[in-house]
Amino acid sequence: MSQRPALEVADIFRQYAGPYLREHGASAQQRRVLRDIESCRTAALGGHVEQCDRCGHQVISYNSCRNRHCPKCQGPARARWLQARAGELLPVPYFHVVFTLPAILGPLALQNPLVLYDLLFQAAAATLLEVAANPDRLGARIGFLAVLHTWGQNLMHHPHLHCVVPAGGLAADGRSWVCGRAKFFLPVRVLSRVFRGKFIDLLKAAFARGQLQFHGQLERLGTAAGMSQILNQSVKTEWVVYAKPPFGGPAQVLKYLARYTHRVAISNGRLVALQDGNVTFRWKDYAHDNKPGVMSLQATEFIRRFLMHVVPRSFVRIRYYGFMANRHREENLRRCRQLLANRTAPAIEISPKVTPPFEASAELTGIRCPVCGQGHMQVVEHLQPQRFASVHRPIHPATGAHPDTS
Repeated sequence: MSQRPALEVADIFRQYAGPYLREHGASAQQRRVLRDIESCRTAALGGHVEQCDRCGHQVISYNSCRNRHCPKCQGPARARWLQARAGELLPVPYFHVVFTLPAILGPLALQNPLVLYDLLFQAAAATLLEVAANPDRLGARIGFLAVLHTWGQNLMHHPHLHCVVPAGGLAADGRSWVCGRAKFFLPVRVLSRVFRGKFIDLLKAAFARGQLQFHGQLERLGTAAGMSQILNQSVKTEWVVYAKPPFGGPAQVLKYLARYTHRVAISNGRLVALQDGNVTFRWKDYAHDNKPGVMSLQATEFIRRFLMHVVPRSFVRIRYYGFMANRHREENLRRCRQLLANRTAPAIEISPKVTPPFEASAELTGIRCPVCGQGHMQVVEHLQPQRFASVHRPIHPATGAHPDTS
């Protein structure tokens, strides 16, 4: 059974959120994230006691906060999402295309996340659809999903979109399936140029509509001259678009998507130590061939970087486009399968043998007892939220057990 990691993001927040807030302050949304993660699976949120109906073994399960930024809550959400997506995948190879916002626009995105992250989706999606539809390229109407990540391995701000695209699409008349090349999707240099042009046009329009805010060091950009300056600099910057090698088929796509769709800035599994006010964690240096290493930050700096990646409450991080757009997805996928009927789709399944990490652990109700192996766990008591209880290693008053025994 999964065990609680020795160190969690919640532990860091419990000890250092107070000093961080006194030094930096935070938005209402960021404060909510801090509170939720601190309270997740503790007595503060309530829970229940499960007992084996044969040997009497008891386990305490505290409720999850279900905040999408919480490292503990993504496992169950990811599993449900993947199960729903399994039936939507097509029996063709898939490509992974990444669109990255240049660093020069990062500060503007931090002050205007709702606007600029939405523009990132719009520009990347329009680029893929337009270039793929070009008869000189693929000449097809494609479909894909896009997932927003705003972080790098060092927790610094690094907004980018992961797009997962079937290798091919519907012909213009919808009567045939256009196959893409086995190891090549679309030219990245063309994608980069089109993406840059579309994003800059969208940014100009947002500025003209007064949708952007400029505070602090960015205040000088709030004028027409200031915006013109940053746009000119952006045009001279290389915009990174990266196309990874194709997947082998739907089963591999599911496995890959599990790594991207419900991630947060850092998982508990990457944390190494919290000592003398410093957080040490594992990371990979993508600029140097993914060289692995460890990094140490002051706890308040770690929290600052983590909170940079709290997206607005209403923001949708996973979106669908082309023939996979929500409104007509089922109908379009049915048509695609008909056109691909002469191919045999690989079996799609999520292996039940995979043990979920601690973050993915759910209540044990109905499963076989982990002690005697014969009885089944049943809920015998519901625990009310203890809003004023300490959320640091809470102990059940009846059994004296910690929540990480589940």
